[in-house]
Amino acid sequence: MALPLPIPRLHLSEIDDQSWFPAPLRASVQACLTLLWRMRFPLIQSVSPSALVAKTLHDVLGPRLKEFTFVDFCSGAGGPTPYIEREVNKAYKEAQEEEKLRNGQLGSNGHVNGYVGRDKGVDFVMTDIHPHLPAWSHASQRSKNLHYVASSVDATNAPEDLLKLAGTSSRNQGKVFRLFSLAFHHFSDPLAVRILQNTLSTSDGFAILELQGRDLGSLFLIFMMGPPLMLGSWLWFWGQWTHLFWTYVIPVVPFVVIYDGIISCLRTRRDGEIMSLLREAAKAEGRSLEGWRFETGTVVHTWPIGTMQYFIGIKEGESKKSK
Repeated sequence: MALPLPIPRLHLSEIDDQSWFPAPLRASVQACLTLLWRMRFPLIQSVSPSALVAKTLHDVLGPRLKEFTFVDFCSGAGGPTPYIEREVNKAYKEAQEEEKLRNGQLGSNGHVNGYVGRDKGVDFVMTDIHPHLPAWSHASQRSKNLHYVASSVDATNAPEDLLKLAGTSSRNQGKVFRLFSLAFHHFSDPLAVRILQNTLSTSDGFAILELQGRDLGSLFLIFMMGPPLMLGSWLWFWGQWTHLFWTYVIPVVPFVVIYDGIISCLRTRRDGEIMSLLREAAKAEGRSLEGWRFETGTVVHTWPIGTMQYFIGIKEGESKKSK
């Protein structure tokens, strides 16, 4: 069990956020973070963190999963979204086939009797205030369910026709589910409130997902990331000579990953702190939070101390104006 640090949230600066940090180094740091989302380390991880996100979304949303288009509002260079999309649709397809097999709808050829071509999966959309079009275009070519918005998208003022901009269909009835994957801790409290205001007004659900917490276990795990990065980068990034130079000759990349990871732990909000921001956001909108259901929790991604924190909101009715 994680041991919480008895300190308030500290909104310190991460190196990767700074405008002066060179873009090639930022790309290398983000590549390491993406690697941590998609890889599974034997013995200490039963599934990859991206697969764990998919399972959590399935467990919390249940059959409603297919109602939404999932929009990542801080995609950066792609981050975990393509891997989360793949895991969600893999699990979704398996669940659908099991259900239809039970109902006698699955034919001997593996197709669903009378339903061939109708079930297209769950759509995901990548957005950012600074779009990374080459990386997004490359990732979206690998999946019919992965899309992106080419123009800048501000999470505090998302366009109403967001799904049309991404080229998604209307089969999910335009229901938007916002994702903040390893991102929400980057926002200051005033900015986080503005983002939550827009989220409550323009979406039908959201998930704040963090691979770390403000606890001793997360800090220890961050420190322990150094040796695997130094030992494995030769294999994982072979041929990317700039990345390897800044890993082994001048170890900027592992230093930034670990330093920013520590700062991320100190920045991460606990459930009660997110709830306070939500109440402030609803008050600013002149609404209550009635009509929304919230589920929070932690699940182990790296045994025994690495946990994923999640805070999920689902709109189940219309919120009322505050009196």
